Order: sequence, then C-alpha cells, then structure tokens
Amino acid sequence: MSIINYQLFKLLAECRTLGSCKTGSAKITRGYNLPAQYIIHTVGPVWRGGNHGEAELLASCYTSSLQLALENGVKTIAFPAISCGVYGYPIPQAARIAFSVVRQFQSQHNSLECVTFVCFSEETDCAYLEAETTV
Repeated sequence: MSIINYQLFKLLAECRTLGSCKTGSAKITRGYNLPAQYIIHTVGPVWRGGNHGEAELLASCYTSSLQLALENGVKTIAFPAISCGVYGYPIPQAARIAFSVVRQFQSQHNSLECVTFVCFSEETDCAYLEAETTV
C-alpha cells in the first residue's frame, strides 16, 4: 500500500468513527498528509426549488464549518461551492449565502486570517466575484 493510500485509509477510518453528518452540519478530521492540519466535512442541501429550507441549510453548512474552525484554532479555510454541483443549487444564490455567512461570522469572531472560495468553473468564479461585490 502506498503512503498516500495509507493516509487516505486512515482518513476514511477516522470518518467512520464520526457517524453520519446531517445536512447543514459539519464534522472535523485530521488532515493527514494533505497540506492542511484539518479537513472540515459538511453536507449541503439538494436544491428542491428553494421552498424547502435550502437557504437555511446551506447557511448552516458555512456556519457549522466556521464554528469548528474557530474551536480548533484554524486560521485559514477554503470552501468549494457547496451544493452547486450535482446537488443543483443555483450558483449565484449559493455564492451570496456563502459571502453573507462568512462576513457575518468574521464580524462577530474575527478569528480567520484567510477565507478562500475555490471555484472549479468560470461560471462559478463569475458568480462568486459578483457576490463578493454585492453582499
């Protein structure tokens, strides 16, 4: 077994000890050999038209993740566009929620030195840049 596979095996084993992670909540594991001390895992909502609490659940993903970061002394954090892939969340709405929650959290705690939003497509990048200037 390669060193990388062994580290992933250890990460998977730790994840199994955490039990399930409900939509909108977050859990934390060690980072193993990744360039991060911790990995914060969260489960975003599936988009069902916007009338089923999706916005609140998505906001909770960010809040729960940020709270775990605070409790564990994390100073930098990176987020993907949670729920914007196969879960179908409209990217512009998700981007506004992400920026709104992070800014509100930072105004109350000011604990993070850097928050990065990782965008894997030009469409997502444009939506996040727009949200950054309008939220």
